[in-house]
Amino acid sequence: MKKFLITIYFSLLIPTFTVLCQSKNFIFPDFINSKDSISYFQLKTDSLFISNQIISIISIPIGYKEKYQLDILNSGKTLVRTSSLAQRCNALAAINGGFFNIDSGGSVTYFELNDSIISRTKPQKLKWSKPDSLMNGAIVITKTHELIIEIAKNGELYEKSIFEKAVLITGPLLINKSKKATLPKMTFVSARHPRTIIATTKKSILLITVDGRTNEASGMNLYEVQEFLLMLDVVDAVNLDGGGSTTMWINGIGVFNYPSGNLIERPIANAIVIQKKIEQK
Repeated sequence: MKKFLITIYFSLLIPTFTVLCQSKNFIFPDFINSKDSISYFQLKTDSLFISNQIISIISIPIGYKEKYQLDILNSGKTLVRTSSLAQRCNALAAINGGFFNIDSGGSVTYFELNDSIISRTKPQKLKWSKPDSLMNGAIVITKTHELIIEIAKNGELYEKSIFEKAVLITGPLLINKSKKATLPKMTFVSARHPRTIIATTKKSILLITVDGRTNEASGMNLYEVQEFLLMLDVVDAVNLDGGGSTTMWINGIGVFNYPSGNLIERPIANAIVIQKKIEQK
């Protein structure tokens, strides 16, 4: 019998309560899938994958476009903390985004924003670049703020398209059409680390952080992440930058998860944010 301690927040404005669940399998609570508001909760367990885990999840209702919009923010020439990027646009919540150059800043994968190319995928021989076998997923936000998680296309195809408001290549792709994606065999995949994930279900968009590198949180390898995502009935999901970058921020609360760098946020190159819908004039 597994025990799961779940702290549940029905929305950004409603107080919380904590539930101790005992079951053979973790079941994603239906009441988290609010039709009208953003929900978020934190799962603490000592038995998932026979390990201590702290998992934080933000659930955005599938009909969010009437009230909210999803965006990818760019830090510019310098690296900036997730919380700072989110506060710039008065976001409701945010997670860290894609992979970047820790030394000099900037994304190391293809990143397009508002029809401008922020960065192209860096050659693998360069420091901080990532193998093509890992960077096989793409986050696409359309100009109507619809989220698409897909197998990455060639950057030139995205450049020629006028369909997207933002494109960020990242990876690896974890779940594709409700099935596990094939993962490359490498330590990045098989070792336990803090992880950041964006996913979709039939009812919601999920922003997820998995804490790690502490006694209280082991982190997950990507095979374990896949298993956990299927417990949530995820349809599509892709991995984002993790490790010391893994951060979830919520307006009114601050950093919601437990970053592995002594609880201090790592400055990053871009972040995924949810904010109130901006009416076009």
